[in-house]
Parts: sequence; structure tokens; C-alpha cells
Amino acid sequence: MERKYIFVTGGVVSSLGKGIIASSLGLLLKKRNFRVTIQKLDPYLNIDPGTMNPYQHGEVYVTADGAETDLDLGHYERFIDSNLAKINNVTAGQIYSDVLSKERQGNYLGRTVQMVPHVSDLIKERIFQAAKETNAEITIVEVGGTVGDIESLIFLESIRQIRKNVESINVAYLHVTLIPGLKVINELKTKPTQHSVEMLRSKGIRPDILVCRAEKALSLSLKEKLALFTDVDLNSIIESPDVKHIYEIPLSLEKQGLIQRILQRLALEQRTPELKAWQEFVHRIKNPQDKVKVGIIGKYTKLEDSYISITEALKHAGAHLQTEVEVEFILSDKLSDSAQLAKQVKELSSLIIPGGFGDRGIEGKISAIKAARENKIPFLGICLGMQCAVIEFARNVVGITQATSSEFDESSSHAIIDLLPGQERSTLKGGTMRLGNYSCQVQKETQAYSLYQKEVFSERHRHRYEFAKSNYFDLLKEKGLLISGLSPDGQLAEIIELSKEKHPFFIGVQFHPEYKSRPQSPHPLFLGFLRASLEQSRAVQKLKNF
Repeated sequence: MERKYIFVTGGVVSSLGKGIIASSLGLLLKKRNFRVTIQKLDPYLNIDPGTMNPYQHGEVYVTADGAETDLDLGHYERFIDSNLAKINNVTAGQIYSDVLSKERQGNYLGRTVQMVPHVSDLIKERIFQAAKETNAEITIVEVGGTVGDIESLIFLESIRQIRKNVESINVAYLHVTLIPGLKVINELKTKPTQHSVEMLRSKGIRPDILVCRAEKALSLSLKEKLALFTDVDLNSIIESPDVKHIYEIPLSLEKQGLIQRILQRLALEQRTPELKAWQEFVHRIKNPQDKVKVGIIGKYTKLEDSYISITEALKHAGAHLQTEVEVEFILSDKLSDSAQLAKQVKELSSLIIPGGFGDRGIEGKISAIKAARENKIPFLGICLGMQCAVIEFARNVVGITQATSSEFDESSSHAIIDLLPGQERSTLKGGTMRLGNYSCQVQKETQAYSLYQKEVFSERHRHRYEFAKSNYFDLLKEKGLLISGLSPDGQLAEIIELSKEKHPFFIGVQFHPEYKSRPQSPHPLFLGFLRASLEQSRAVQKLKNF
């Protein structure tokens, strides 16, 4: 079968959910037994989002091969249940850097280097490379930004050209757009979408399918108007209304026949999808039997997308346990009053301290961990969260009151947490951390082993500092801190925990387990954490009812 390409663009406004639409397409095609991959074209000039503040770009998602990518790759992986790689996230920064490098090496043989064909050819090359490396029958490509953005123009030109490089029957264009409503007159307006499609067509791209975001259902007359003015077939105008759970969206798109339109456009066999397991997952997530309240304490909590993989991992575990997870985001900078903090932590079913960088808000995180440890509140520390747990234990249990990390105080003589070997020589910030899959060896008869049920596994990392054997390992172990997971050479702590006799659930991990959680196969750490949260919630409720 010839390779097929579906290009997803967006219009009118940003943040319409193109990534979820692309992910849903991938899921529905994969459930029909097509081999699928998804790629994101990001128009910003950064090489990757690794150096960006999360408030600028949301979470940085890390792939197994160590790429720091757009958070949409997390959605892609979760929906199609496949590991993606560096080739699946292409930025303008990567493209321009490669073109300029080739120019400096003389690869263009004295010719003038231009946007077309040199930049556009390289973008196309990356798209074809993604399809080839993943052996995909269908490659879905999401173009970041909004039609009309200056920085997106070369990407639009590139995907236009692909229709000339392959047979037209192998390419489909899907445009996600907004149908805004005016509440004063209770009417949906099509004009912004008309203008968006007109702008897209001015770039040489005629959309085959419109996916329309709106607060309410589109009437037949409104769809007919859209079909008339956008030259899109009436049965190819698809609605995507707001839903409570993003995992409902594939089922809504399936019900409207989106994939039938896609397969027809690409001259592919119409197949029946196997959606029973997904439908059961959605039913469980929509019909919880219990509820827990999980606190996430971090420094980027004003933007929930900063921790989106964690919140999705909690939903996956929650669906498995038929439990609704209410997440309370707490800004670590504000946690200065110890009495108020202890009271706030006691009101939670459990607590997560996620990854992060820098010293802002660190003391608040450490105080929260102390409150969770002393009050036996289930705790999960991730990356920096694990490091803070080690520091808290060293200060308040071992008695090393000045314990800290060299990330927070370079001159400290009590840096329990220090730079990874070789990191002190790194002068570049981007792409120089410990990134991607690394192995972990777990001791038997620990909580970590009981959750994983295996002694060796790999997890994804994103850090520059660590808790090493040379830094107080033995002293902390003597006082009751279990170092239950180690790097294969035994030098780096991967997992720390307190025994179940001392605490119902107190685990810190140097890696990011949230990246490997999937809707129908929740991560074992989040499952264990949520089970402990449920027990804590029931115990608290029992006391309230006493």
C-alpha cells in the first residue's frame, strides 16, 4: 500500500485542540488495524521546548529516545498507544539550523539558499522520514499555530507541495476551526471559518474536511452555509463540541463518520473499528464510584498544562479504579505558614510533588513533604519531588539541618543532591540533561517491587542533578530511608521510599513515570498511589462521620 498523509491545520484562534483531533484520528485508524504515526510541526525558532518556561509552552514531553518535545506528543502516544521519537516533533528552529549548517558545509554548491526549495524540501524530507522510520501506512501531521501566522507559512507551503510529490489520492487536508456564538442573539457565526478557509486556500490548500469547534450543535442550515462558502462537502463537515473528558472525542468523531470520509478520500478499505475496550474505558471514567482529592504542589500551577501528563496519568489510574480524581493545584511559593500548610495537606487524600528546576518555591515543597510524611498522607515525588523528599528526610530525620542541593546553593558543604557526573562541564542548557529511557534495578520486598512486579525496567528521565551513592547513602539508609531502586551500576538512586510499616505510601522517583501511562494500561506507580489515596480518603471520611 502506498503511504498516505493526513495534514491537520487550525484556524480562527489557537488552542482549538488540533492535537486531540490528530490523536483521535490516529486512535480510530489504529483501531481499524492501520499502521499509524503522528508528527507535530512546530513553527517556533527554538530547537525544542526544553529551555522554555512551562508558562510559555506547557509541559515538555520526553520521548523514549530522549527528545524534548511538544506536549501534544504526549496526547499522541496516549491515544495511539505507541512510543514516538525525535522525528515526530519537527521545529522551525531544527529546520533552519540544519539548512544553515548545510550551507556552511557547502552542500548547496554555491547556489542561493532560499525558503523554497531548500527549507520546504527539508520539511518534506522530515515528513517522509517519519513515515519511513515508523513503517506507517498513514502519517498524520499536525501543523502548529494558526493559519495566517507568519511563522507557519513555510510549513503550509511544504504540505501543499507534498500533494505534488505524491499522488493526490494519497493526501488529505483536515482543517480544525471555531464556530463562535453570540450569546446576545443566540446565534453561531460562520464568517470566521469562511475567512480561515479562504486564507488556507490562498496558500494553495483546499481542505477536504472541516472539524468545527462550537459550544452547541450545528444546525443543518449552518452546515449547508459552510459547505457553500468553503467548498467542503456537506458530509465532510464534522462537529467537535466541548466534552468533559477528552477521551470521549474519538467516539464522537466516529459516530459522525469522520474516518469513513478520510478513508474514502484516501481510497482506502473501509474497515470496522474495534472500539469496545475504549468505550469501556470512557464509561468507567464517566461513571466513578469513588472520589479522591490529590494535591499537586509546584511553581507552575497557574497553567495546568504544565503538569498535563501527571493529571492524565491520574485519570488513567482513576478510570481503572472507577474513581474520580479531583486535582488541587497549589503554588509552592505561597507555602510559608507551617501550621496552615499542615492543615491544608491533611485535607488532601494524597500529595504529588512534580519535577521542576530552580530554587523558587523549594522550601514550600520541602515543608509540604514533611507534613505528608508526619501525617502519613500518601506521597509521590517525581524528579525534583524525589530530591526534595531526600533533602527533607536528611534535615528532619537524620539531623543534617543544612542539607540542600547544589542546584539551590552551589557553595553548600551539605549538598545531598548534586550534579550528574559530566554535567559540570556542560555549558549548553538545551538537550544536555539526562534524557530518555534509562534502566532501573529494584530490590525485592519493597513497595516499588510490589508495584512493578519486576526487578529491572526502564523509565524516562529529564534531570541534571541526582542523589548519588557517595552523598550520604548509608547514613540516610541507617535512619530508615529505603533506596529501593538504583541505576544498573548501583551509583544513582532511582527510587526512594519508606517502608509500609512507617508510611502507607511514600515513594520518590528520579524518573517521570507519567510519560509511560496509557488510558488502558495505567502506570503501576500511579495505580498504587491512587489506591493508597482511596484508603486515606475513606479513613478521613470515616473520622468525619464518627
